[in-house]
Order: sequence, then C-alpha cells, then structure tokens
Amino acid sequence: MATELEELVGFLSSPSPNLTKAAVDIVHGLTGSEDGLKSLANHAEILLPPLSRLLAGKKEVSEPAAVALVNLSQRSAVAAKMVDMGMINLAMDLLFKSEPNISRLLVMLLVNLTQLESGTASLLQAGGEKMQGLYVMKLVRSFCRSSSSEDSDPFEHVGSILVNISKKEAGRKLLLDPKRGLLKQIIRQYDSSSPLRRKGVSGTIRNCCFEAASELQNLLLISEFLWPALLLPVAGNKIYSQQDRSKMPLELSSALAIEREPVDDPEIRAEVLEAIYMITLQEAGLRAFWSVNGPRIIQVGYEDEEDPKVMEAYEQLGSLLINSSGTEESAIETSN
Repeated sequence: MATELEELVGFLSSPSPNLTKAAVDIVHGLTGSEDGLKSLANHAEILLPPLSRLLAGKKEVSEPAAVALVNLSQRSAVAAKMVDMGMINLAMDLLFKSEPNISRLLVMLLVNLTQLESGTASLLQAGGEKMQGLYVMKLVRSFCRSSSSEDSDPFEHVGSILVNISKKEAGRKLLLDPKRGLLKQIIRQYDSSSPLRRKGVSGTIRNCCFEAASELQNLLLISEFLWPALLLPVAGNKIYSQQDRSKMPLELSSALAIEREPVDDPEIRAEVLEAIYMITLQEAGLRAFWSVNGPRIIQVGYEDEEDPKVMEAYEQLGSLLINSSGTEESAIETSN
C-alpha cells in the first residue's frame, strides 16, 4: 500500500493541472524544513524524475519545482542522484530558454551540484572531446553579458560555479586556455557592483593561480586585466602619489589617482593576496609583479589592514618579496 508521500509524488505526474500544482506546492513546502527534506530525500528515486520534468512547465509549477530541487540538492546524497540522472544536462538545456527567475534557480542548482566531483565532471563534459567545455563557455558568456545593475541578475551565481569547477585541474586548464579566453572574460567582472560576482571572480582567479608553475605565461598574457583585479582590492582607498603611479601601467595608475570604495569583504582581499603569492613564487611572475610597482601597493594596503587573516596573507607575500629582492625597500615591514 502506497504511503502518503508516495501518493503525493504520484500527483506530480497527474494529468490534472490543479492536482499537479497542489502537489508541487506541498513538496516545495516540505523542502523548507529539515524533517521534510529528510522524508523527501528518502524517496529521491521516485521523486526526482517527475519533479525535474516540471521544470519545463509553466511558471506556476516550474518555479516551486526549481526551488524544491535547489533545496534538495543541498543534501550531497540527493545531489549525487541528480547528477547520475542527468540533471546538469537538463538544467543547461532549460537555462537559456527560461524566464529570469527560473534561470536564477537553475544556476543555483548547478552551484550545488558542482560541489560534487561528479557534478563538476558532468558540467565540464569530461570525456566528450567535441563538446568539452561548451557548457562552461555558455555560462561564462551569460555571466559576462548580464548586468548586476538589472533588477534581476539571474547569472550572478555563475561566479560560484566557476569557483567550484576551478578547484579541479581540468576546470583550471579549461579556464586558462588562451584560445578560449574564458578567464580574461571572467576577470572583467572584478569591479562589479554585485558582491556575489566579485567573490566569484576572486575565488576563480585564486584557484587558477594554483597552476602558476605551468600556466604562468597564459596568466601573464592577460596581465592588463589580471593586475587590476588582484591589486586594486588590496590597494586601500588612498590616492597614490605621482611618483608611485609613474611606475605603474595606466590601468593601475588611473584607478589609484582617485579615491576608491574599499573592498569590504576580507575573503576577497585574502584570496587575491594568495593569488599574487602563487604568481610571485615563479621568477617570471615576480619580475612582472615588480614591473607594475606591485610591492608599493602591497605596502600601502597593509598599513590600513585590520583583519588578522588578511594581515597574515600580506605578511606572507611581504616575506617572499623581501627574501627575493634581498632588500626590504618597497616591501612590507613586518613587526614581531
């Protein structure tokens, strides 16, 4: 005999629109509580197929279905089942056909699914040579074309997807491929008004810099965009002197000639400092950093830093600069 929950799942496939709507609303409501999520998770095998089919329906059923799937995907065991049943392919197929609010929810679903290794592999389309990277290219294009100034920004969470996939070597290699130019596009969002976008960019750059030993040339190819994205968040908000700015490229000197809004998120500041550190561990990266007067920016930024973890990241970088230059000039003076 079917349980109440099994009967509820059955109604998700009802030919009656009213019954389907009532059933999906109940499922949506259940995913809002831990007990409800647990009960639904225990029936994931029979729940996920009809619930996912509703994503292609009218907004009155697709929206609560999408919210329910996002909530369910926070449980790793359920997320794994979603990946196995092809949820990433379905989400990518519907993503660009849906209205903004549904697209936003589908992106959030992809964020949760790419926290799994299998989810990242599925999004990267690993194993399919002709299609490999196509999904990521589409997501990057939408991330960069949509604007955070719009009332609805359905693709701002793409930054979190990029952070997830760049935790894997295959993802980093894809983003750093100069022929695709993906990282160059992503970096341009570093000064977005959206905190989510900025955090996604800084985390993605930082992860990509783990490949600095083998991919330094590709990183430095986009230095015109890379150095502002890495240095401006830790430059403080002071106006730099003409003498300091004369040793910098235009994209840095012009930004540092005016007062700026400080980057309030300490995680972003720590991530860009870690990225700079990984670049400057390489001899050519260190030379490139000195060539843009990077050490002076680090010195000025450090003077106003108050967060202990960020200060530690400044000091780690400063120690590297001091040891590599053989002098403490233009580097951080750290006190014991």
